[in-house]
Amino acid sequence: MAEGQVYKIHSDFYYIDNGLEFFECKVREVLKKRKDKILVGDFVIFNDGYIEEIIPRKNFISRPAVSNIDQIIIVSALKEPDLSLTQLNRYIALAKYYNIEPVLCFNKDDLEFERGLKKRIHDIYESTLGYKIVYTSAIEHNGIKAFEKLLKDKTSVLCGNSGVGKSSLVNAINPDLNLRTKEVSEKTQRGTHTTRHCEIIKLNDTSRIVDTPGFSNVRFDFILPADVDLLFDEIAELRDGCKYADCLHFHEDGCNVLANLDKIDDTRYDSYLAFVEEAKEYKEKVKYEGRKIEYSKKILHNREVVKISGKKRQSARNTRKQSYRNLGVEEE
Repeated sequence: MAEGQVYKIHSDFYYIDNGLEFFECKVREVLKKRKDKILVGDFVIFNDGYIEEIIPRKNFISRPAVSNIDQIIIVSALKEPDLSLTQLNRYIALAKYYNIEPVLCFNKDDLEFERGLKKRIHDIYESTLGYKIVYTSAIEHNGIKAFEKLLKDKTSVLCGNSGVGKSSLVNAINPDLNLRTKEVSEKTQRGTHTTRHCEIIKLNDTSRIVDTPGFSNVRFDFILPADVDLLFDEIAELRDGCKYADCLHFHEDGCNVLANLDKIDDTRYDSYLAFVEEAKEYKEKVKYEGRKIEYSKKILHNREVVKISGKKRQSARNTRKQSYRNLGVEEE
């Protein structure tokens, strides 16, 4: 038996790094029956070309699926494409949802962008919210040392829209990796995804990053509207002062958030309202479908065993009855 970390998944094959060498493995049938999904980043026990067990994760992200990460580096471009604070707030809220530390990287610092933009970024995200911020230019290598320092001794996920320069930043740190890059379309002001799957990449002896296909389709249609304010620190600290426990901070009487809107940046509050509307879609869905969770395994005699569904049990009973009839035996 050996222990290692899954650094890439392709089809039914799982590629594992044990710190000394790499292995190509498949999954034992028992794990498949238990429907234990293995993610890039998972630490596993493996033997003779098969994964036997998944070691409990410290954290994970579901889309894209990756586990055991130390921080999310949110990469935005100051220009080409233009900076979207709503999209930035979306990524920050996602990191907050998974309780993973976000770090903000603003790339393409060499381009000519809106005057006062850096001050606005500082006032909202550094001075008020306390996030770490670094400015970089992958082309001119400005800020690359500071960016590399943020990655030291950590496994980091890079997220951000296509075309903001994630791969270019990685290449600036380690040119030998030669990750594929593409320019931003002049017509759409958007980039094209160049990464097709999640993979952990060693930048150097101390740093690793997870190259992902992207987070561009993130929507908050998986939580309830009343929980969205917990993803915004400046709103969450005001919510307890609201008159009603289920206050959504739209137009409710006695809302402490509305009474203190001067303390919240307009773009942050507008993002909050947009995410609440997305969460309402989820509320409507669970209202009619219910929220019952069917588990694929259960504990029996202090052992975890596969749970057989009622449909399969009935099918087995029918098969047994037919066998008795064929033998001319009545079932007791």
